[in-house]
This record gives sequence, structure tokens and C-alpha cells, in this order.
Amino acid sequence: MPRVLITAGASGIGRAMAEAFDAAGYEVWVTDVDTDALQSCPGNWRCRVVDAADETQIATLFDGIAGAGGLDVLCANAGVKGPTAPIEEVTLDDWRACTAVTLDGAFLVAKYAAPLMKAAGQGVILFTSSTAGIYGYPNRSPYAAAKWAVIGLMKTVAMELGPFGIRSNAILPGAVEGPRMERVLEAEAKAKGMTRDQVYNGYAAGVSMKTWVEARDIADMAVFLASDGARRVSGQVIAVDGHTVNPDPQV
Repeated sequence: MPRVLITAGASGIGRAMAEAFDAAGYEVWVTDVDTDALQSCPGNWRCRVVDAADETQIATLFDGIAGAGGLDVLCANAGVKGPTAPIEEVTLDDWRACTAVTLDGAFLVAKYAAPLMKAAGQGVILFTSSTAGIYGYPNRSPYAAAKWAVIGLMKTVAMELGPFGIRSNAILPGAVEGPRMERVLEAEAKAKGMTRDQVYNGYAAGVSMKTWVEARDIADMAVFLASDGARRVSGQVIAVDGHTVNPDPQV
């Protein structure tokens, strides 16, 4: 049975990924810092409380994964939204808190997954970036910077590990329905002096398909990219967003 690890996999996009890989026949490992969300996961998943930015915790996790037989797919999905404010109001502590999870966390799991996958002569590493990682994101500078950096990390990982039979790609979600984006909408509405519905409709207006996406859309892409059907797909930046044409519409 192939094995997959999804960081921040107990809710939102990560949870949808875990469910999709479970349905596809994978043994699922999930990490999160939300203990309540982890407790709601199915009993057949291997769930661990792990801080994505803590190297000691990541190293211990991978010791367990190695002892259990290794890893076939890594979904480096952990990230936090960071502050919503003009750059002059962003504190260095808030900047570092966002990039620690969103960028450092992606680096750490890739670092520890690489030796296991090299030894196996195969593997797939999927990074969750964002459309903010190719367009920028007004009032969200730490988040946008981290998501841009994740793409650079992915490209480099694809180059380094490709000779060992390991593929790497970045999935870029657009506006994804769910509690996390509701918090983003609330913060953006306050920062822009708009209503929640105006910001919500603005996101939809900014894409060609005039709609939001669902977490399962991201999960379906992850399962495909991990499959043999994508065996020659590596180093790619793949948006699942309905085609963003205006990343900051004012509606």
C-alpha cells in the first residue's frame, strides 16, 4: 500500500487531500496542530500533533515514517494566512510567524522526505502554494512572499531530486470555499472598508469562470499528480483557481 503524508491535514484543503488519498488506496499520515481536528479524523489514519515549523518534531515524525516503511507521496500543505495589513503596519514578528510555517515548514518536510525517497528510487513531493504565489496579494505581504518562495523551492527540489526518480510540483489554489477563507474575507473586508459579500464577489469576479473552487478540486489534482498518469509531470506550477485574471478586483 502506498503511503502519503499530508501536513495540516486535519481540516480544509489538507483534510480533503487526506480523504482523496484514502479513497485512492493510500495509507494516510496526517499532521496538524489542531488536536480537536485530529481527533475527528478516521481511525485508520496515522495522526500526529506536529508543528510544521519545529525541526525536532519533524525529524521525530520522519523517524516514525522511516520505521513504518517509508514514504511515497508528501503533500507539503501547511501554511497560515498571516496578517492582513499594509506592509508598513506588518511587524517583523508577524512576518516571521507566517513564513516560519508556510515556507520553513515546506522546506523541513522536503528535507526529511528526500533521503527516504532517494533510498526508494521514487517519490512525489507536492507543495501547496497559492495564486498569491504568482500574482502577489495586497495587504498580505508575508503570505504572498512565502508562497512565491515555495514555488522556487519546488523548482529546485524538482531539479535536485529528478535524477533519483522523484517528481515535484506546486498546486496553486485560488479562492477556496471554507472556514479558513471566511476568516480571510472578514480581515480583508475590514482592511478595505468593504462588506464580506463585496470581497467574496470580488474574488469570483477576478477569475474567468466567475466562481470559487472547493477543497476537493485541489485534492483531486493532488491525487492525479501523485499517480502514474502524471509520471512525466514535474517542476510544474499548476493553478486550480478557475483562471485568475485579476487578483485584486474591487467589487
